Amino acid sequence: MQYENSLAFARQLDKNDALRAYRKEFFIPKVNGKESIYLCGNSLGLQPRSVQKHIQTELEDWKNLGVEGHVHARHPWLYYHHFFSKSVARLIGAKAGEVVVMNQLSVNLNLMLISFYRPKGKRVKILMQANEFPSDYYAVEQQVRLHGLNPKECIVEVLPREGEVTLRTEDIVAKVAELKDELALVMFSAVNYYTGQFYDIKTISEACCKHKIVFGLDLAHAIGNVPLQLHDWHIDFATWCSYKYLNSGPGGVSGVFVNNHHAKNFDLPRLAGWWGNDEKTRFRMHKHFVPQAGAAGWQLSNAPVLSMAAHKASLEIFDQVGMRALRQKSELLTGYLEWLLQSALQSADAKVHFRIITPTDKKQRGAQLSIQTERNGKKLFDKITKAGVIADWREPDVIRVAPAPLYNSFEDVWRFAQLISAV
Repeated sequence: MQYENSLAFARQLDKNDALRAYRKEFFIPKVNGKESIYLCGNSLGLQPRSVQKHIQTELEDWKNLGVEGHVHARHPWLYYHHFFSKSVARLIGAKAGEVVVMNQLSVNLNLMLISFYRPKGKRVKILMQANEFPSDYYAVEQQVRLHGLNPKECIVEVLPREGEVTLRTEDIVAKVAELKDELALVMFSAVNYYTGQFYDIKTISEACCKHKIVFGLDLAHAIGNVPLQLHDWHIDFATWCSYKYLNSGPGGVSGVFVNNHHAKNFDLPRLAGWWGNDEKTRFRMHKHFVPQAGAAGWQLSNAPVLSMAAHKASLEIFDQVGMRALRQKSELLTGYLEWLLQSALQSADAKVHFRIITPTDKKQRGAQLSIQTERNGKKLFDKITKAGVIADWREPDVIRVAPAPLYNSFEDVWRFAQLISAV
């Protein structure tokens, strides 16, 4: 498509947008009495208008039924986690039995690491990307210590080449091959939170499978954002949050994926709780834990129904739209924003001092551009914030913007680019 830098062109794109009606399904925060330019869906997605109704339904059933709501609520609480299996499986390319919604991301990551980081003999190391989200690093570091090992010796980071910001797939694969006899686990975020890079997960997984190395993913910035096929890619496990692109509320419930080839491996060590026990015998109150087959066997506690109700409201929208349509708009929307920003950089009279560090290849990114500022970045960020932009500042010098295809418009990104140029 031949882009144009004009409000009329942006509005024409909006007019042709098959998903334009969904913007009205969300509350857009206001700044100075006007709708903001909200570009922070990679940090906290906006509230769907249907959330209140879904939560109110559960509140009314609690009010009217009390404990009987576990069985007789309109959405019986005993089985609440079952309501999400098909929707979540579609988002990540999984079988229904390979997913379960539960807990929060860091809790689930630790649960997965207990089961899938099994250092033995020479194979004690964990390979991670450099500049990983700190919470993931904390979890990995402590899991290494739980095994009586030294994190400095056991955690290996893949670094970008000198002068580069993002990682090359061939360098990741080469590092896997180099350390093949020493790696117990490869643990990656599918999309890097800082640069917005979407890694070639399929190729990395093939390298891990070749050398029989367990491969796990953090999908916090990937689920609901980029196309995923975890089952077909032979990923061992994954976990995610739902409050970013999945728009399920602050601290929203998490979920896990466990590949079917681990479904009945009951010898895998795990932490246990009664909700992971076989549903047929759960309420017989036997002392000994009998895990369910599949991802559900990693559950500990019963469902946080009120939080899950918000998640249910959001997933219904994803079911209506589908990832293919979301991805199509996302590529066009992010591509237009990138073109507008590059146009500002190339302007003859521009006094702009920034660069985009997110890959230009649309296959290597989702709905995010990371703008690295040369100087006075925080001042620039503060000025656009006062002008009505809600984005995200990451130390030391990056403004992250995420044009979410469900609720962001082409006019949004055009206005944002105008503000950046003007400021």
